[in-house]
Amino acid sequence: MRTLILGGTKFLGRVLAEEALRRGHDVTTFNRGASGDDVPGVDAIRGDRTSENDLAALAARGPWDTVVDTSGMTTSMVEGSTSALVDAVDRYVFVSTVNVYKGWPTDPLDDESPVRDYTPVGPAGESDADEYGRLKAGCELAVTTAYGERATLLRPSVILGPHEYVGRIPWWLSRIQAGGRVLAPGRPEWPIQPIDVRDVAAFALNAAERNLAGSYNLAAPIGHSTFSAFLTACRDVTGADVELIWVDDAFLREHGVPEWVGLPLWRDYQGTWHMETARARAVGLTCRPLEETVADTYAWLRSGAVVSSERSAELGITREREAELLATWDTREEAVS
Repeated sequence: MRTLILGGTKFLGRVLAEEALRRGHDVTTFNRGASGDDVPGVDAIRGDRTSENDLAALAARGPWDTVVDTSGMTTSMVEGSTSALVDAVDRYVFVSTVNVYKGWPTDPLDDESPVRDYTPVGPAGESDADEYGRLKAGCELAVTTAYGERATLLRPSVILGPHEYVGRIPWWLSRIQAGGRVLAPGRPEWPIQPIDVRDVAAFALNAAERNLAGSYNLAAPIGHSTFSAFLTACRDVTGADVELIWVDDAFLREHGVPEWVGLPLWRDYQGTWHMETARARAVGLTCRPLEETVADTYAWLRSGAVVSSERSAELGITREREAELLATWDTREEAVS
């Protein structure tokens, strides 16, 4: 296959390029060259996807059997690429997000859950998460409007693994490797279902190769792992001497710990880790153990990788803040006992 990747140097885009080359695809990437190095073996085309001239020049380099769009963030951006490529690419695979669902993260979700309405301007007081979901819903609309049955929409939950620039697993690995008493959020048995970036890439390419139309939720199966298993995997790969101190959700909220970012991956809404993926599993979605994802991320970090981005800079609480919280928790537990 001739495969075009919009992106191709960072996290999912990079893993997609590597996997497509491994499968024997003729791979082209299109990006500004500002976010990372090109994968050896791709035909790297430089350009800005917000530029009509750059998109027209890209389309002239076609045709391709499929495009996988990993970098479409706004509706206008995706409208521009779909318009430019509609005659140059047979299938458009768009990497969307679970945020497009109206009920995320509070409600359990499945393939038929209602999607947010797209409007060019959001309501007053719209949260960043709601804005992100609304804009991604607009991106999906742009893809399906231009491509119809030639459109494939992927709606992943949390993606983890090597090359992760957000830094969720890296933050926990770093904290646990430092040893000592570690604040573990919530309940150890709380089920989580993040998906490995390599499993997302494999499904995206399978969908392209098989011309799978429609939308697909992508996450590990419900009950695939637990927060305890995740933190234990971090402890095992680092070999650190740690004691996990499980602190309940209400205490953390009471003391102002931001969910999702204060302690990465911690959020106790029922819907955060309850997304059904029946449609994707029916056509072959498979997910590796979370322990493998943790181990391979640790190996990637030990190879000299550095996680640095605006999002990674927002993650985590300081060691001083953690010590304060644990001291307060200890006092409360002593009073109760």
